Amino acid sequence: MDFLTFNRFISIEVLIIFYYLGAIVMPAGLWISIKWLIHKYNFLNSGYETGKMLFWKSLTFKQQLKLGFILVICFLLMELFWRLLFEFLIAYMQMRDSLLSTAL
Repeated sequence: MDFLTFNRFISIEVLIIFYYLGAIVMPAGLWISIKWLIHKYNFLNSGYETGKMLFWKSLTFKQQLKLGFILVICFLLMELFWRLLFEFLIAYMQMRDSLLSTAL
């Protein structure tokens, strides 16, 4: 009953599991799902291939490198934000546990 009334929180180990699910499984699963959708539906595949061809042909090699660099930086910043979010949650739970243990 304590879990349902939020008197007891989920453990830090569960948060760590969710962190890895979000940091590793979610990007990989999203990439696999997009590839599957593009290959399953022909209209998506033709639109994707046409758009990709037009987009990459309109960019110079230097612009392609810059875009790739920007995408990598954005991905790393998203991963860093995800990590900071879970560090905050874990620190909050540790502070709460410490305060409750000293109050008793």
